[in-house]
Amino acid sequence: MATKFETFLSENKIDPRRVLSASREIERLRPEDRRVRLALSQARKSESSKRPEGISKPRSGRPVNRKTLGDAIGGAKLSSSARTRVLRAVNRILEQKKQDPVASDILF
Repeated sequence: MATKFETFLSENKIDPRRVLSASREIERLRPEDRRVRLALSQARKSESSKRPEGISKPRSGRPVNRKTLGDAIGGAKLSSSARTRVLRAVNRILEQKKQDPVASDILF
């Protein structure tokens, strides 16, 4: 029996390798993310130890890997952060295909 995620990929004609590449592009660290990490690190080392204002949350830098994608297709348990990364990658692909984004409960 196919899982919800596997069925969704086949219905929308999405290649699992494309999910991997989309996730790699989304989660890749960029210079602004490195600046945020540096600012937070320097703030922790300072005497006040307060988080600087106006700093956004950086990307994780951890894309979906083959094992995570295999677990999602196979129906194994995934952590919430892994499900979120898979969802962001699938929604990016759907956006490129000019389709509406989906919610997590449709995929998992």
